[in-house]
Amino acid sequence: MHNALVRFKPLLVFLLLGLLILSLSRLGLALYFHQEISEVNGWLTVFLQGLRVDFASLCLLLALPALLLAVLPSSLLKPRFTQVVLVFWLALTACFLLFLELSTPDFILEYGLRPNRLFVEYLAYPQEVFSMLFKGRPVQSTGTLLISAVAAWALIRLATPLVKNSSSAPLGLMSHATVTLVVILVGFAGIRSSTGHRPMNPAMIAFSSNPTVNVLPLNSFYSVAHATRDMLKVGKSASELYGSLSEEEVINQIRLSSHLPDYAFDHPDIPTLAFRQSSNQGQDKNIVIILEESLGAQFIGSLGGLPLSPNFDRLSEQGWAFSNLYATGTRSIRGIEAILTGFTPTPNQSVVKQPKSQQDFFTLAETLNEQGYDTTFYYGGESHFDNMKGFFLSNGFSNVIEQKDYVEPVFEGSWGVSDEDLFTKADEEFKRLHAEGKPFFGFVFSSSNHDPFEFPDDRIELYEQPKNSRNNAAKYADYALGTFFEKAMAAPYWKDTIFLVIADHDSRVFGSDLVPIKHFHIPGLIIGGGIEPQRDDRLVSQIDMAPTLLSIAGIDAHTPLFGRDLSNPTINFIGRAMMQYDKNFAYMEEDQVMVFQPHKPADQFRFDRVEKRLFATELSPELAKKAHAHAIWGSMAYENEWYRD
Repeated sequence: MHNALVRFKPLLVFLLLGLLILSLSRLGLALYFHQEISEVNGWLTVFLQGLRVDFASLCLLLALPALLLAVLPSSLLKPRFTQVVLVFWLALTACFLLFLELSTPDFILEYGLRPNRLFVEYLAYPQEVFSMLFKGRPVQSTGTLLISAVAAWALIRLATPLVKNSSSAPLGLMSHATVTLVVILVGFAGIRSSTGHRPMNPAMIAFSSNPTVNVLPLNSFYSVAHATRDMLKVGKSASELYGSLSEEEVINQIRLSSHLPDYAFDHPDIPTLAFRQSSNQGQDKNIVIILEESLGAQFIGSLGGLPLSPNFDRLSEQGWAFSNLYATGTRSIRGIEAILTGFTPTPNQSVVKQPKSQQDFFTLAETLNEQGYDTTFYYGGESHFDNMKGFFLSNGFSNVIEQKDYVEPVFEGSWGVSDEDLFTKADEEFKRLHAEGKPFFGFVFSSSNHDPFEFPDDRIELYEQPKNSRNNAAKYADYALGTFFEKAMAAPYWKDTIFLVIADHDSRVFGSDLVPIKHFHIPGLIIGGGIEPQRDDRLVSQIDMAPTLLSIAGIDAHTPLFGRDLSNPTINFIGRAMMQYDKNFAYMEEDQVMVFQPHKPADQFRFDRVEKRLFATELSPELAKKAHAHAIWGSMAYENEWYRD
C-alpha cells in the first residue's frame, strides 16, 4: 500500500491542484454572477455539480499517466525519457486548465457561455484572432500568457521530483494487477460520471432557465472538449438533440410555413423546391446586400437603441424599414446562411462550413448567376475566413474581392481595410457594371464594427472614450454607410438597384433567458429604385429576405426557399422567427416562444417586449409541433441534400 501511494503521489498532487484551479475559477465566476445564481437558488448545485464535472475532466486528462504508473515496472519508469514525458504531461495538463480558465471571463462576458465550439473554430485563423486579442484586449491577453508561462515553469519544477520519487517505489505482480484494475474502474466511472445509459453531458448538468448559470458548473476544458467532440461527430442532427418527427410531418409544416399553394411544389425529390412568381413584373433590378457586422438593434436609434445611427435612421425614412426583424444566430456565417441561402439554423456549424454544402447548395447568387447577373462578394478582409470564399465560389458567385485587391486603402486594421474602402470599391464596381449594361448582384460584408474596433481618425464625433470601443465602431459603421449611400443615390445605377441593409447578428449576445431574444433583434432596410417608404412592424426573420428580394427585383425562379415573400399583399401570415443559441433553438410566433434544449421536453414562454424577457406559460401542443418541425428541418434537409434547385 505504501509503495502504491508513493507511485501515485504525482497524480494525487496534480489531481488536487487541478481541482483547486477549477474551483477557484468557478468561485470567481460565481461571485461575479451571484445575483443570477441566487435567483435560482443555485449555489449548492453550481459547486456540487462543478466538483463532479471537474473530477470527470481530470480523470480524462490523467488517465494515460495513471495507466503508465500502474502498468510500468520501476525499471521502465527510471529512464529520463519516461520521466520527462510524465512531467510534461502533468505540468501541461494543469497549465492548460489554468490557461482556459483565465481565458473564460472575457469569453463569458461576450457570449454568455463558457468557451465552446466558437473558441475551437477561431483557432483556425491565428492571424486574425491574435491581432484582435492583442489590440482589443492587450492587458488580458498578455496577462494570460505571462501567468500561463510562469505557471508552466513552476509546475514542471513541482512535477519533476514527484515523478522521480515515484519510480523508486516497486510494485509486485499482484499489486500491478490490482492497481491497474482500480485505475481502469475509477477512470471509467470518473469520466462517465453517470450510471445511466448516457454519460454525463451539459444537458444533465443544466438546472435553470439562465444559460450563463447553467455553464458555471462546467469547467472550460470540459466545455471545449464536449464542443470539439460534437464538431467531430459527423452526422449529428437536430433530431438527436430535440427528438424526431416523421419526414412527412416536417415537410408538411415547412411547406405550410411558406404560404405557397400546394401546386407550387412541383419536384418529387426536393420537398421545398417551388416556383415563385415575382411581385414586380417590370424590368429586373440589380440587387445589393449590405451585411453589417455585429450591428444589432441596441446600436440603432430608430429601434430604441443608442443614438449611434443617424444615417441609418435617416435612410429608414426613405425605404422599407423592418422594426421587428430577428437574426437566426450569433455568428456572421449564421447570418450569411440565413440571408444568402434562406436556410434555417441548426445546432451544428453553419452550412457555409459543412462538407455537403460546398457545391450544389442553393444561394441567391446561384439563381442570379443563371439569370445572367454578375455575382460578386465584396469584403475588406481575407475571404478565406470561415470558409466564405470556398463556399461562395462553389455556389454561384463568380468573383471575390478581398483585402489584397485594394490599392492604397485609407485604413487597414486587424480585420482588413475600413468600411470606407469597402464601399468605395463596391461603388466603383457597380458603376462599371452598370456602364457595361451588366446586371449585378453584390454581397457587401463590412468588418469595421468588430473587436478590436479599429477605424480611421477624424471621421465621427466619438460617442465615448477611448476611441476603440464597441459604440464608437458602430457609429463609424453608420458613418461609412451614410457616405456610401450619398454616392449611390447620385450614381446612374441607383434607379435600377435594390439594396438590403441588414445586420448579420447582434454584438455581445448573452442574457438570463435560455435564448436571449432581445439580442437577436437586428435592423433591416430595403431601399433603392422604386421602393416606397414604409415601416414594417411584422415579426420577420432573416430567412424571409431572400424570397422578398427576388420578388421585388422581378426575378421569377424555382428555389427551395421557404421564407416568406414579404412584398406579396395576398399573404396574411402570423409573424415568426427562429433563433439558434449554442445548442438551444427558439421558435417565436408573435409573442409566444418555444425553446428546445438538448434531450429535454420543449418549454413555452411569452416574450415581454417591454421588459425584453421570457416568462413561462402553458404549452401549446400545436405550436410545439410546428416549432419542432422547424427545429429539425435544417438538419434533415442538409443530410438528404434537399436544399438545391
